[in-house]
Amino acid sequence: MHDVDCVIAGAGVVGLAIARALALSGREVLVVEQAGAIGTVTSSRNSEVIHAGLYYTPGSLKARLCVEGRARLYAYCREHNVAHARTGKLIVAVEPDQLERLGAIRANAQSCGVGDLEVLTRAQAESLEPALQCAGALLSPSTGIIDSQALMLSLRGDAEAAGASFAFLTSVAGAAIEADGIRIDTRDANGGTFALQAGAFVNAAGLDAQALAGRIEGFPQDLVPPRWLARGNYFSLSGRSPFSRLIYPVPVHGGLGVHLTLDLAGSARFGPDVEWIDSVDYTVDPTRGEAFYDEIRRYWPDLADGALQPAYAGVRPKLSGPGQPAADFMIQGPADHGAGPIVNLFGIESPGLTSSLAIAEHVVELLYPG
Repeated sequence: MHDVDCVIAGAGVVGLAIARALALSGREVLVVEQAGAIGTVTSSRNSEVIHAGLYYTPGSLKARLCVEGRARLYAYCREHNVAHARTGKLIVAVEPDQLERLGAIRANAQSCGVGDLEVLTRAQAESLEPALQCAGALLSPSTGIIDSQALMLSLRGDAEAAGASFAFLTSVAGAAIEADGIRIDTRDANGGTFALQAGAFVNAAGLDAQALAGRIEGFPQDLVPPRWLARGNYFSLSGRSPFSRLIYPVPVHGGLGVHLTLDLAGSARFGPDVEWIDSVDYTVDPTRGEAFYDEIRRYWPDLADGALQPAYAGVRPKLSGPGQPAADFMIQGPADHGAGPIVNLFGIESPGLTSSLAIAEHVVELLYPG
């Protein structure tokens, strides 16, 4: 007999969404989180953008789960009064030779199921956003922004209302695959240990997912992918934003360029950039702002000197490193690894927030098909 149907490691937005989905399906769920609160790492250090799903490889998990997740997320926000706004986004070509790339983005988006992109001439784009300077743009009306903390609080509330429990300041010290389920060994902040039997285990530990998978006795370690870390630095704009929509330059290798996003109060921030690092560190180097000015002025030439302030940084758990093609999400279920009722989620970076509700349904189906 199991102590609990499912243990989830990690209370970020994806872990919370999975806990909610499993609890609503009637499973007894325990979420183990080493921090003292929900969503303190990747889930609280991002752009808070609801992505449309434009850039991903058609048929990939990122493409499918982003498009499905975006629809689910907008509906969830409406039904649960989670603050959000469908602001729209402009993807801008800053030079005429980038216009062809806009066409490629639009074609790719259509292959992913995003058919609402509108091609804008320079005059049309600059009439929508008079502070903008560009050669042309794509308008993505289904892109938006969200209060990610409010979303996570709502997901936790739903999960707890359906019977899920949470153990904070507790980590999964190890696990073992056994004939009748998974033994989970936990350790609290005071060094106390406790073991329990679970029918299933979900590794949603984000930056620590690979390390946690390495502590599962009996799990094939050759299936644990390498982890790369990319710090994304953000700078905030002092003063009022002249833009009402998100502004993204055409993508650069490793990320989406230094783009402008808005929060729900209308304040603007720029980022993230891509800074490859060897260990998790959220320090923002103020001197990186010098490069931000050059990039931003390509589409907003009136950015004033001294207008950018270091804001915060996030670290992306990437599955591909410098110079390598962008990797897809890796969500391993029992059929993928043959090691029992375990789901590992690796490389859940953007669009993980947008995809969270769809990822949750996918995990439920992997563990309990049919």
